Amino acid sequence: MLLAQMRLCSLGNKVKFLKTIPSSKTLGFSTSAKMALKFKNAKRIEGIDSNVWIEFTKLAADPSVVNLGQGLPDISPPSYVKEALSEVAFTDSLNQYTRGFGHPSLVKALSCLYGKCYQKQIDPNKEILVTVGAYGSLFSAIQGLVDEGDEVIIMVPFYDCYEPMIKMAGATPVFIPLRSKPVSGKKWSSSDWTLDPQELESKFNSKTKAIILNTPHNPFGKVYTREELQVIADLCIKYDILCISDEVYEWLVYTGNKHIKIATFPGMWERTVTIGSAGKTFSVTGWKLGWSIGPHHLIKHLQTVQQNTIYTCPTPLQEALAQAFWIDIKRMDAPECYFNSLPKELEVKRDRMAHLLESVGLKPIVPDGGYFIIADVSSLDADLSDMKSNEPYDYKFVKWMTKNKKLSAIPVSAFCNSETKPQFEKFVRFCFIKKDSTLDAAEEIIKAWITQKS
Repeated sequence: MLLAQMRLCSLGNKVKFLKTIPSSKTLGFSTSAKMALKFKNAKRIEGIDSNVWIEFTKLAADPSVVNLGQGLPDISPPSYVKEALSEVAFTDSLNQYTRGFGHPSLVKALSCLYGKCYQKQIDPNKEILVTVGAYGSLFSAIQGLVDEGDEVIIMVPFYDCYEPMIKMAGATPVFIPLRSKPVSGKKWSSSDWTLDPQELESKFNSKTKAIILNTPHNPFGKVYTREELQVIADLCIKYDILCISDEVYEWLVYTGNKHIKIATFPGMWERTVTIGSAGKTFSVTGWKLGWSIGPHHLIKHLQTVQQNTIYTCPTPLQEALAQAFWIDIKRMDAPECYFNSLPKELEVKRDRMAHLLESVGLKPIVPDGGYFIIADVSSLDADLSDMKSNEPYDYKFVKWMTKNKKLSAIPVSAFCNSETKPQFEKFVRFCFIKKDSTLDAAEEIIKAWITQKS
């Protein structure tokens, strides 16, 4: 009886004590809000939380929207690529872990392919790293080679992840814009956008660690000429810096243009990491496989990053990719090789998209490579009064177009640093690696839009 009374007394005291603790409501905010204040973000990701792909992919998810935004093909990948993956899945050993730096058969295929491109022997084990997409290659290169306090030069517009990845490494991005030459009486081409050599050199100093090159370029589709690449190579050598060359659209180059690898220039192999992508090469973006190629004294640092982050990439995907590569390596000079047939197919789609934009009074920048086309849309006079006033014009325009016209694109200012956004905010990017039926639907929307306007 006494023990029971003591327990009741103790329980009563606990209840009284708990009643004196202020509730979350009394404090004015929830437990989750308190935890958010306590567990703040790491400083290295401060200010890089927004992402154009998350925001605009969500907007385009509505099945009624014709998606010319995110660069994902809705054309079918080659049948032999899909068949290879299907067959690999039934080989038990290929459903287990593989070599962390690249599945043996894949790095061997990449070594053979790029040995032909570079006209040199490439060590598959020491000079190639297979990564989770080109993103993984960029991340490993920047984390492995760029240090706190370094500066990295970026050409504007640039693929949007370059800037945050550099900042995450504690380094400083330094921007130089591509500028357009005066254009009159002819089509506006991506080749009209160039770097000023003197302005470029002014960005180099003792803190400069690397320059990021992107050719063919996203979003403009610019294919850098040999003369332009020579200027960059000369500066890299003069100032003794690295070149991270993002060449994911290397096979998608159109008539009259040629993709040239800066790593093949004298003195550049030793200081260049070249990045490629299975998603862009075989139209399988969902496979998320990429690779880095370069000298062992650079690649070994990327390998260190990979072994301490994602460790390895999916074995079945790597094996299937290797088999697909071997098919096309054996017929590289033939029209049916996918490296040759895809750009011919896309050139027709590019010309169709350019004609469509021109026919409604827009002036597109016709790309020499890649699968995007840019146009100045300010003449369309969209009523953006109900959009957020603090966003760039192109952000508001694309959101309005997606909602009201059921056509999506990507704002080009998303590929710019804060200072240069105003220079590019009247442009939007359309993707044309799409089925004819998708392009038909886009054409119908745009022509109906212009008819209503007039």
